[in-house]
Amino acid sequence: MPQVYFDYASTTPIDLKVLGEMRPYLKKEFGNPSSVHSCGQRVAKALQEARKTIAEFLNCQPAEVFFTGSATEADNLAVLGLIRAFESKKKPHIIISAIEHHAILEPCRFLEKEGVELSILPVDKNGIILLSELKKLIKSNTLLVSVIYANNEIGTIQPIAQISKIIKEKEQELKTKIYFHTDAVQAANYLDCSVKNLAVDMLTLSAHKIYGPKGVGSLYIKKGTPIQPLIFGGGQEQGLRSGTENIAGIVGMAAAIKEAGSPKAKIYTVKVRQLRDKLIREIPRIIPAVELNGSLEKRLPNNVNFSFAGIEGEALLIALDQKGFAVSTGSACSSHNLESSHVLLALGIPEERTHSSLRITLGKDTAAKEIEKFLKVLPKVVERLREISGYKIK
Repeated sequence: MPQVYFDYASTTPIDLKVLGEMRPYLKKEFGNPSSVHSCGQRVAKALQEARKTIAEFLNCQPAEVFFTGSATEADNLAVLGLIRAFESKKKPHIIISAIEHHAILEPCRFLEKEGVELSILPVDKNGIILLSELKKLIKSNTLLVSVIYANNEIGTIQPIAQISKIIKEKEQELKTKIYFHTDAVQAANYLDCSVKNLAVDMLTLSAHKIYGPKGVGSLYIKKGTPIQPLIFGGGQEQGLRSGTENIAGIVGMAAAIKEAGSPKAKIYTVKVRQLRDKLIREIPRIIPAVELNGSLEKRLPNNVNFSFAGIEGEALLIALDQKGFAVSTGSACSSHNLESSHVLLALGIPEERTHSSLRITLGKDTAAKEIEKFLKVLPKVVERLREISGYKIK
């Protein structure tokens, strides 16, 4: 059965144009960019061109773009690298939102065990951070604030520029420097990622979320931001990320970034939003006892997340997979974990309802006929699973 793919927040297929840009660096131009000979220097030039492309997308200097092996590594570098640079500072304080990706949450939990003070910034029922609480949490030893730009599970978009303004005001009041990081992995396809407009010190991107290859990420680090490396060796990436660069992957990431910033991408965004809106409108109309998770207005144009009363999300995922639809119950990075989603719990959603959630994420290849097919199949699957579970509509 042909698979209908509705899991673009998990990963995306490589764009054919992106693949075409990568091919020469998989076979013909295989040199090491650190080599002095012409074979290596041609590859070094491609590396710098890729860096320049991403810098243009972010509205920053090329020297402020650092390539990593993944967005997870970039997030870890932002958090751990900054704290390591201030090891002499007495008990630094970190603030993160309650709905951060595990790539931020876990290194922060690790640091907390090491003695770093960690505060969790709450969100409202729609998943938007409480700006008033942020003002209360910032104090004299606050070193880092990290807030995800757009959440990977519920698609909620955070007011990054407003957060930055609060941080700047607190810096003046407390006469201290507070660094601000955002994970923009899910945002890059759809939202303004100009670091000047967002006023952030660090920003994370991922290639495979934007129709690029897996195994490549990048971290924007504003000039003057002190970061210590996590990986040591040959001193690549200005000494912050040693290891021979994945040139084919980096070239692919740059090509994907260029496509994400093109006028054509805006056309795809309009189409995807229309299809998303149809799902959000039609699913509650044709299926009783379902609830939308996350904000209706401040939401990524490709994200749908519903809870279906009386059904385990995992059972619904498997049943839909058997019908030819690839969907998710949440973050792909934690899909093996049967615990309740920390994102949904942060919204105040009861634990039972968190286990009944389904995430549907669309992409530029999603077709209207696929949405129509899904809307015909989904009610029957839900009805059958509710019969099995014995759930009765109240």
